[in-house]
Amino acid sequence: MSYTEGAAAHSDDARTGDDPWAVVHQFSQARSRSGGIAVRTTAQGLPVAVHIASTELDKHPELLAADILRLCKQSAMSAGIRLRENLLAAGADRDLVNEMKLPQPEDLAAAEERDDEEADAMTSWLRR
Repeated sequence: MSYTEGAAAHSDDARTGDDPWAVVHQFSQARSRSGGIAVRTTAQGLPVAVHIASTELDKHPELLAADILRLCKQSAMSAGIRLRENLLAAGADRDLVNEMKLPQPEDLAAAEERDDEEADAMTSWLRR
């Protein structure tokens, strides 16, 4: 169901300078594969902007809300992955970074795969 955008669209200011923690102050983005739903969130996954195409409004409200929530979670995972990468690139101890339990790229890929499987379910409350 979902496609989380990579580093090209992860923040307002892609330059983090020397601060590996800068990513926690940047916005992250995720969008559905169709592009009909897009969210912009804080690094913690709190939405600051949501775009919903009119075609998505045919969905049952609970399904639409679940899609938005999933995208917010994936956006937060993307930010966590960038933080992990920044910390390791800055020379942080790998064991310490692992103890932080930050998501890894395969975690995000697995979440997106699960969402793809769920996307096959009926998505419109108008069609019964």
